Amino acid sequence: MPRINSALKPFETDAFHDGKFIKVSDVDVKGNWSVFFFYPADFTFVCPTELEDLADNYETFQKLGVEIYSVSTDKHFTHKAWHDTSPAIGKIRYVMLADPTGQISRNFDVLIEEAGMADRGTFLIDPEGKIQYIEITSGGVGRSAEELIEKIRAAQYVAAHPGEVCPAKWKEGGETLTPSLDLIGKI
Repeated sequence: MPRINSALKPFETDAFHDGKFIKVSDVDVKGNWSVFFFYPADFTFVCPTELEDLADNYETFQKLGVEIYSVSTDKHFTHKAWHDTSPAIGKIRYVMLADPTGQISRNFDVLIEEAGMADRGTFLIDPEGKIQYIEITSGGVGRSAEELIEKIRAAQYVAAHPGEVCPAKWKEGGETLTPSLDLIGKI
């Protein structure tokens, strides 16, 4: 299982983005904040609600300097067909990675081998290519883009302010903590 601060593993795959098929690799990801958003399969039920939620909030992710990479074990051709036929998926402007061999899903340890599909896994990767946030839910539990945005803001704040940490329910502009002997037993 990947751990916080573990490095993004090498990969190269086909993807669907902006009406075109492109190649994407781990090299393309490094240097920016990125979210790898794994989901079980195209043309399903919970998945389009999550991907549409990301699409509806994509401008906010972009303002934060974050690129979204949705990932399923479908081929890039299937991503295009889904994009062209679903009103929800048609909103997507972020990159849809194809993982038909399961290599990327295995790299993040979210592949359900017997099903050939990925669990619902969310991974925030920092510009150095290290994992800073992990969330994995069961197949029936959808994720929230707004909650993810709050986690990204906290991770970016901590990265930019060494020595400070964000407490529970932290929102941008809120109080942070500076861990020290003075705080022990006073919170």
